[in-house]
Amino acid sequence: MTTKLTVTRPGALTTIQDAGRPGHAHLGVPRSGALDAPSMNLANRLVGNPQGTPVLETTLTGCAVRPDTDITAVIGGAPCPVTVNGRPAPWGTPIHVPAGATLDAGPATAGIRSYVAIAGGIAADPVLGSRSTDLLSGLGPAPLAQGDLIPVGRATRTAPPALPVAPPWPAPPAELVLPARFGPRADWFTEAALRTFLTATYTVSVHSNRIGLRTEGPALERATEGELPSEGMVLGAVQVPPDGRPVVFLHDHPTTGGYPVIAVVAEEALAAAAQAVPGTPVRFAPC
Repeated sequence: MTTKLTVTRPGALTTIQDAGRPGHAHLGVPRSGALDAPSMNLANRLVGNPQGTPVLETTLTGCAVRPDTDITAVIGGAPCPVTVNGRPAPWGTPIHVPAGATLDAGPATAGIRSYVAIAGGIAADPVLGSRSTDLLSGLGPAPLAQGDLIPVGRATRTAPPALPVAPPWPAPPAELVLPARFGPRADWFTEAALRTFLTATYTVSVHSNRIGLRTEGPALERATEGELPSEGMVLGAVQVPPDGRPVVFLHDHPTTGGYPVIAVVAEEALAAAAQAVPGTPVRFAPC
């Protein structure tokens, strides 16, 4: 019998995410996938799942589900209170959830996105090889809604693997430092703007989402007027719209765009960007 989770509280935005669907940008399809991949992978490891197994990615307010059979789960990523049928349960380590009990990942106490990994993984139907929800193109499962039934795969282990030392969970950043390389359109900006980009302190905007991390701070002045023809965009591209404030493209970013890209942020730094709450200081540093 296939285990199913009933969604009893979907939260502000909870989606199914895995390692994403790279390799389809030529079709206009972004990579998508978990914004904080290290947290997803650690949660999966702790319940005995292979790396990249689909999980639930919550946003700020968490979510709650009720399984119809016993399951093992880990809630990691952004720290949050965890309960099973109203009783406190540990965050960041495997917990047993009996059939019919409600597993609740509460609001994040730091960071933004928590990850709910279930032994066996979320078994939604794949699209282009991935079960990830893509908010830009609409591919993959819809965000969770009240009463949804979510299938769970068969666990590959009878128990989570024994770990000699519990791995540390990365803490959400108090300050976000993003290593970046100039280009491909750095020449569209003045020398003063390039200096500002590397020396100014920005803050994370409340308008950030899975598509991009928006910033507030000094505007970057262009040296070239006019607009570019649309060109390809990559994960981590720092696009500068007409207001002059940098936007760092995350996993659901558009695959083309016409605003100039002043720099590209190293991919390994983007997991911290996914956990940076609005108001977090942001600095760009040369790679």
